[in-house]
Amino acid sequence: MADISRFGFLRHLRAAPTSWVRQHSRGRVRHEGVSQSFYFRALTSALSEVPVDDRELPLLFHARTSDFADVTVQATVTYRIKDPALAANRLDFSIDPVTGAWRAQPLDQLATVLAELAQQPALDLLIGMTLTEALSGVGRVRGIISAALADDARLAELGVSVASARVVAIRPEPELERALQTPTREAVQGEADRATYERRATAVERERAIAENELQSKIELARREQQLIEQKGANTRRRAETDAAAELVTVQARLEREKAVALAAADTSRVTTAAEAERGRLIADANADATRVVGLAQAEVEAAKLAAYRDMDPEILHALAVRELAGQLPEIGQLTITPDLVSKFLGR
Repeated sequence: MADISRFGFLRHLRAAPTSWVRQHSRGRVRHEGVSQSFYFRALTSALSEVPVDDRELPLLFHARTSDFADVTVQATVTYRIKDPALAANRLDFSIDPVTGAWRAQPLDQLATVLAELAQQPALDLLIGMTLTEALSGVGRVRGIISAALADDARLAELGVSVASARVVAIRPEPELERALQTPTREAVQGEADRATYERRATAVERERAIAENELQSKIELARREQQLIEQKGANTRRRAETDAAAELVTVQARLEREKAVALAAADTSRVTTAAEAERGRLIADANADATRVVGLAQAEVEAAKLAAYRDMDPEILHALAVRELAGQLPEIGQLTITPDLVSKFLGR
């Protein structure tokens, strides 16, 4: 909207860069163009303002397909007024010289024209299509709307150019849409369930693989423990065998040493015994010789005695025997001699 300021009995208009403004005064065009700025008198001036920027027109209309299904088409048309002078001549773009507001609704009129021009070819196309074709025919609807708006003579007469036409969506009634979505929803749910089952199966498989790996690890650990125990046993047995062999060698060495000592002792004892036996024999022989000599001497003495006694008187022999006997009698402290003993002894 143009900016209008008041200076006494004059007014000043300043248009936006995207607005085309024209001033008529006394039947003549005083100012015309984009981004105009000028003074004017409100009582003698007629002003028109036409926007020349791109504008978006949203469209929402209903259509029926060949199988009697109602669909809703949501589209957007981008247009611009390429010939504002022609548009100002065909539509009422006049503005209030005091406030700068449009006296009519020219853009609403233009939107109605565009909506009708866009709806008609779309309706004609959808009436010959089934619901399934219509729901998947967004490109065809967009193409026919673009072609219809680009070649329309009425828009050319209004100085309007359509930049683009876009069909956002073609949707059936909510109940029918839900019914149509049911197979897809069920299929998606089935895929989701299948994915869930597959995920669970994969999780179970992975858990099984993990359990198998753990079991294999335990088995491998047990096997290695068994190998370690066997190796320890073998090492212990080898150590025991080595210790036993060393002990055996030590015992054998000690036995050999003791045997050698015993043999040496036996040899020494045998030598000693032989020496002692020899000495005993020699001593015995010496003793025997001495005894024999003494015996012989005693025998000779006895023989000499006997030879001496053989020629003696018996009474002398008796006296010698008494003397010898007296020498062998024990000591007598007191001796009582009776007359009988003396008479008997004397008689003898």
